[in-house]
Amino acid sequence: MAVRIRLTRIGATKQPSYRFVVSDSRSARDGRSLDTLGHYDPRKDPVEIEVDADKAARWLGQGAQPSDTVARLFRRVGILPESR
Repeated sequence: MAVRIRLTRIGATKQPSYRFVVSDSRSARDGRSLDTLGHYDPRKDPVEIEVDADKAARWLGQGAQPSDTVARLFRRVGILPESR
């Protein structure tokens, strides 16, 4: 089973916010998830990103692959190292 860390959309129409979730790569974007790691609200100023770093590191250590957007956000909060 390929496990991904990705964003799932929550919030009202035209007011998106997102959760960081761990799920099977074959499941739908807003489908069943294995674990919730935090949330991301791009509408606030400054942007609000809250992640449980311990859970994220554990899932990454077990082989979960972050999506491109999640990897960018994890680098921003210091969970993943900056890429060169």
